[in-house]
Amino acid sequence: MAGCATTSISLAHAQSGAGGSPLLPVDRVQVAQVFSGGTIRDIRVQGTQRIEESTVRTYLSVRPGDPFDPDRIDQSLKALFATSLFQDVVLRREGDTLVVAVVENPIINRIAFEGNRRIESDQLQGEIQLKPRQVYTRTRVQNDVQRLLDIYRRQGRFAATVEPKIIQLDQNRVDLVFEINEGARTGVRAINFVGNEAFSDSTLRSAVQTKESAWYRFMTSDDSYDPDRLTFDRELLRRYYLREGYADFRVLSAVAELTPDREDFIVTFTIEEGQRYKFGKVDIRSSLRALDTEALKSVVTTREGDWYNAQDVENTITKLTNAVGDQQYAFVDIRPQVNRNRDALTIDVTYEIGEGPRVFVERIDITGNVRTLDKVVRREVMVAEGDPFNTSKLRRSEQRIKDLGYFERVQVTSQPGTAPDRSVVNVEVTEQSTGEISFGAGFSTSDGPLGDFSIRERNLLGRGQDLRFGATISGSRQEYDISFTEPYFLDRDMSAGFDLFRRTRDYQDESSYDERNTGFALRLGVPLSERLRQRFYYQLQSTNISNVPTTASEFIQAEEGTRVTSLIGTELMYDARNSRLQPTAGYFGRVSAEFAGLGGSERFVRTRIGGGYYLPLTDDDSWVIATTAEVGYIVGLGEDVSLADRFFLGGDTFRGFETAGIGPRDTTTSDALGGQRYVRGSVEMSFPLGLPEEFGLKGHAFTDVGTLSDADINSPKVADENSIRLAAGAGVSWRSPLGPIRVDLAFPILKESYDQTQYFRFSFGTRF
Repeated sequence: MAGCATTSISLAHAQSGAGGSPLLPVDRVQVAQVFSGGTIRDIRVQGTQRIEESTVRTYLSVRPGDPFDPDRIDQSLKALFATSLFQDVVLRREGDTLVVAVVENPIINRIAFEGNRRIESDQLQGEIQLKPRQVYTRTRVQNDVQRLLDIYRRQGRFAATVEPKIIQLDQNRVDLVFEINEGARTGVRAINFVGNEAFSDSTLRSAVQTKESAWYRFMTSDDSYDPDRLTFDRELLRRYYLREGYADFRVLSAVAELTPDREDFIVTFTIEEGQRYKFGKVDIRSSLRALDTEALKSVVTTREGDWYNAQDVENTITKLTNAVGDQQYAFVDIRPQVNRNRDALTIDVTYEIGEGPRVFVERIDITGNVRTLDKVVRREVMVAEGDPFNTSKLRRSEQRIKDLGYFERVQVTSQPGTAPDRSVVNVEVTEQSTGEISFGAGFSTSDGPLGDFSIRERNLLGRGQDLRFGATISGSRQEYDISFTEPYFLDRDMSAGFDLFRRTRDYQDESSYDERNTGFALRLGVPLSERLRQRFYYQLQSTNISNVPTTASEFIQAEEGTRVTSLIGTELMYDARNSRLQPTAGYFGRVSAEFAGLGGSERFVRTRIGGGYYLPLTDDDSWVIATTAEVGYIVGLGEDVSLADRFFLGGDTFRGFETAGIGPRDTTTSDALGGQRYVRGSVEMSFPLGLPEEFGLKGHAFTDVGTLSDADINSPKVADENSIRLAAGAGVSWRSPLGPIRVDLAFPILKESYDQTQYFRFSFGTRF
């Protein structure tokens, strides 16, 4: 063959095999015959445009002067295809010359998306691997098509289709266009359970995140099918049964079947409940010297005879870790040793306390914060470089960073450091908008129609500072205020800030006067522990009582004019609630004291003491009992307490009575005069109404009790009975898309004849 003038065989159009290597369409015997014998005198490259010929030669396993070797020719072909630079490769022999003919893959000029309405193009571009100015290959395009389909399927759109289109350009360039048909969202027509005896299907449906499709779930995607969510549902079912004592519970399968019309899925969970267990013996065993285990038993929440609850075991481990840490044991490893007695259906739990590995924090890395300064995040982390590594503190640190409200996503993880006893803490955050401009509208029975406007930046200049301006205007009040808060004043864990305000309130219906307050306040907050915080403040305000008609009480007419109050105060707050906004468990206590007399015209001492306790009655916190109580007392120093500084009860502070509806009153004019001491308490139970959770409706049953007395006025015209008032009622609240709405119906049970009652209260508010 070597002696022929031109002898060739094409190895072109090779396709990828199972291992990604080209498959030669020519029998290897033929290849050996064509490419055997003789010496390669020259190598000629044809078809290159952007790629240099020298680049092609570097991938060849043969050089001029080498013999024609079929195996090395085959290796060269595979190497050229492996580069993904070429759409086609042909190796042929022309006498003693090896000709390498290539067809280059085009370069992507632009990538576009058409038909996508639910997902922005920028988001889709970030998910695919192909980018402009990269080499176009069919394999890469098909991989990106699958990625795009996966994105839509995660949103429950299994009917979505993606078709790539190529637009040929000059200079071997192409525009790549993904034509997308998003299709309708694939819902969940039904969720079924097989093997459940202890709990009904409806109970288990409430335990999983996936929901059955319904018209009222238009604001959530939980009723669309998502395989990742289905995996999470398996874990939610396991947690639910473990909380209820079913330690042998298993999810045998979770199957999603597409309905014949291909519009919805039917999800079926096949489960095995097993037997229900109770806690057997609960003990603490320690290998740490001098550790008092008896003192630790008070923090153990698992009790012998109670139904087994895996969540209680986890909570106990956390509390034991913290308690042992308080005894100066930095490196602790607590593991529950479980002994299951299947005959007695009990589980013995022994908490083994041992010394954990001595690991220290080597470094704290913070990523993802483009605008927020590192120190704003770092000061919320409860460990520092060089501290003992503590998983419990890292979990609390993650929650503290989330509570800032500056980030959409927060993840705190750890990885090994440069030495076995070193660990690196990684804090990954994704920032979100912290600026707010809101317009509000609403109505309440006490204020009538109202509107408000506020502009606020909660992370000013990325320093974590809070600046707000607000205005509220209603039928009976107007308020304007500016506030600024520095959460870490002087780079210390103490907050400082100021308030400027001007408030006008119409009390004509209650007490026949208008009140206007203008002033400012300075604040300083100091943490005494993780849950205990003390606040100091100074306030200077001018109070003007005006528009007092001649028919008003003579005691109110005597108050007409302007007074200046200069006071200092302090407040001590202990907060152990699970949420500040919507608590369902925990408790809080608060005590405050104020002294007025540092200048100004008013002299008094005012104190308040209050607290609350929240008790969930069910594991899902749908039934909650909340109890709150508060007492207050104000005494004048050498003079009477003015009307504006006294206490008033009613309306929002005492349902069943009008605003300022109870307490001392001028019986001739029915004007409320306020009191100098009060006691009030409330017990309220919140419960579901049996409607789907997405409705956001809750029922409430409540009882309010209290008294307000001591107007410090000795006159037969003033009714001032130090008697207990009691009211009970029920209400409904709706977490509507336009804002919270609440309706209460309350009936006074114990009252005085001069009290002003109010049976119905309605409030509505929203922000846009």
